[in-house]
Amino acid sequence: MNTLHTIAQLRAAVGRAREEGKRIGLVPTMGNLHAGHVALVEKALQRTDYVVVTIFVNPLQFGPNEDLDSYPRTLSDDQAKLLEAGAHLVFAPSVNEMYPEGMQGHTIVSVPVVSEGLCGASRPGHFNGVSTVVSKLFNIVQPDLAIFGQKDYQQLAVIRKMALDLCLPIQIMGEPTVRAEDGLALSSRNGYLTAAERQVAPRLYQTLRQVAADIQAGRRDFPEVIEQARATLVQVGMRPDYLDLRDANSLQPVDQTTRHMVVLAAAFLGKTRLIDNLCFDLA
Repeated sequence: MNTLHTIAQLRAAVGRAREEGKRIGLVPTMGNLHAGHVALVEKALQRTDYVVVTIFVNPLQFGPNEDLDSYPRTLSDDQAKLLEAGAHLVFAPSVNEMYPEGMQGHTIVSVPVVSEGLCGASRPGHFNGVSTVVSKLFNIVQPDLAIFGQKDYQQLAVIRKMALDLCLPIQIMGEPTVRAEDGLALSSRNGYLTAAERQVAPRLYQTLRQVAADIQAGRRDFPEVIEQARATLVQVGMRPDYLDLRDANSLQPVDQTTRHMVVLAAAFLGKTRLIDNLCFDLA
């Protein structure tokens, strides 16, 4: 497994693989890899012949008061995990390599509507940063398939819409969230939790499951169901950022005719912002 740091090196390596007739898979990450990331790599290996994993903490998607400086950077550990998983190539560029003329005045890829509300409302500019860097990675690697985790449900929707609107010849695949035994969605930011907070954190997913169970059991007073769930999070010591019920396909608000739903939440526990979601269907 090679680790490359420049776009020219990456393009040359992928070009050789493509000349050999190999199907190219891409798994974009910000590093500090966990079992969820490894599951994406394993899926990519099942679907393609040559898997590129990118590790880049993208400044463009962080707000001024967010954790860009403290975000864990663990390249050596990540390389060991990816070698064991069977990835073929790691692309770990510097900020200067990705933004050689700086980020001020850089072309921005903006995906309207689906990026609005939820995390888009809480983190202004975040999805512009995500769609911009992912479009750059797509153009650099030119993969046949790119795989993302469903824990970042809105992000996945943004990337799918971007690929569709820009006619990118890339299959976008979402893989189910990988969870700890107690249900907590695996996340690089879980490392910020204290031991006591880690015991409380699974209540987020438990609350989402209760919302789904209530609605599947016949409740149609959606605002009240959501408000009760929000109160539950507050009771256990979380500070809800948002908790909402949306159409799982369009991310638009649900109505009485919606049959494929997703309940999405973000909540602060101490200094850690947790996000999660749960899709469910109505009969």
